Amino acid sequence: MHRNGLAHTLILLLAASAPAWAEPPPPTGTKVAPLPPGFTKSVLASGFANPHNMVLGPDGQLWLTEQTGKRVLRVDPASGQKTVIATIDEVVSSDKAQDGLLGLALHPDLLRKRGRDYVYVSFSYASGDGGAFPNRTAIRRYTYDAKTGKLGAPKDVIKGLPSSHDHQSARLLFGPDQKLYYSIGDQGANQMTYLCVPNQAQVLPSAAQVRAADWSAYRGKILRLNQDGSIPLDNPVIHGVKSHVYAWGIRNTQGMVFSPAGQLFATEQGPNTDDELNLILAGRNYGWPNVAGYKDNAAYAYANYSKAEGGCEGVKDPALNGASVPPGVPVQKESAWSDPDFVEPLRTFYTVDNSFSFKDPVCAENSLYYICWPTVAPSSVAYYKGGKAGVPGWENSLLIGSLKRGTIYRVRLDPAGHLPLGDAEPLFRSVNRYRDVVVSADGATIYVATDVEGSLGTGENGAPASKLENPGAILVFKYSGAR
Repeated sequence: MHRNGLAHTLILLLAASAPAWAEPPPPTGTKVAPLPPGFTKSVLASGFANPHNMVLGPDGQLWLTEQTGKRVLRVDPASGQKTVIATIDEVVSSDKAQDGLLGLALHPDLLRKRGRDYVYVSFSYASGDGGAFPNRTAIRRYTYDAKTGKLGAPKDVIKGLPSSHDHQSARLLFGPDQKLYYSIGDQGANQMTYLCVPNQAQVLPSAAQVRAADWSAYRGKILRLNQDGSIPLDNPVIHGVKSHVYAWGIRNTQGMVFSPAGQLFATEQGPNTDDELNLILAGRNYGWPNVAGYKDNAAYAYANYSKAEGGCEGVKDPALNGASVPPGVPVQKESAWSDPDFVEPLRTFYTVDNSFSFKDPVCAENSLYYICWPTVAPSSVAYYKGGKAGVPGWENSLLIGSLKRGTIYRVRLDPAGHLPLGDAEPLFRSVNRYRDVVVSADGATIYVATDVEGSLGTGENGAPASKLENPGAILVFKYSGAR
């Protein structure tokens, strides 16, 4: 079932002994230098309508999607000039929600004169079904015309994927095996707007659903697809069924990247604790919603609101006001659940014990308790290879963008690029929500796309701040040598 099984088993055995980072977690107001030695900061371009995914193309241009702008653009990293290469009118983008124009992946043969100048995007569209989930998600392939600078010949490779206003995840990328990988979050089930919706991250598709192209069980999964949207022959058989599902038990994986060695690293947003850095393996279960982070019964237990005694309709989400789980809601400890396919994270941001107070008074005034929780809201992950113009000692690192702390975390890996070593290093602090991170080919420049709005914990003493420094922009952190 698992490719490269021996190597993966070794990695899992080594990772099993890895501790969580920084116990207790650093408070949200911890001082972080705006710039490490040798770096300068500038704004390449601004005025974007919620940039979502950004990649460096073979032409040296930055390609990105605008979640609410419904546009695909190319941006010149030398001048900041923006070129709209497609506007997708049927995209549905709800106000202050996570649907819209989302994932972006460039075919490995793009602009190589091989007849495969393909650009893939994912987006939410109106299904006409109504109800709490009126939309669906599609992955579409376009052909890029270098003469006109436009995307054309749209072809939907798969439609009918889950969509909601929350936890879309939507990271789309090509693997070294030429397959498409796509993350679908749990759609926000069991919290806030969808508090009474059962979480289906542990529900796997049946053979009948696969035959009927019913992808409703793909919530909380990472998918692996052929380029035409079909199911790869070597996909894992999980509980007797082969589907697009590559891994499951996912909450909200917004960042995925392949290392040069072929490992798939992913970041996972936790609930009120235990954001994760994961190594994604074929046919494995990452535990959500039964486990957050390590299976340690520490500061998390699965409260299933959809099964509240007397019905869920009158129950309020305690996360909104820092309250405890109300009576009548069944709560299950992490240790009460088991699965032989379960994989614990490589590291967490952050694991705390049961004595930790989630009602920090610093965040109580605005009722934004989640800002002070021991999480960073990882939005993306990039692999830093290094290079002649790169930062000495940064070779083989992961750069993880944070929505909640205005910070990029550098995670040093072992020389083989398999396992994280030591604590995460916080870098590039600003009052911005970092949506995506891209590294230049020579390692000298780090590009960061920022959100248009939202709160984060970089104010005085870690208090929530909502006035962003560079909303809807691409920031440039350039290294020119130690000063």
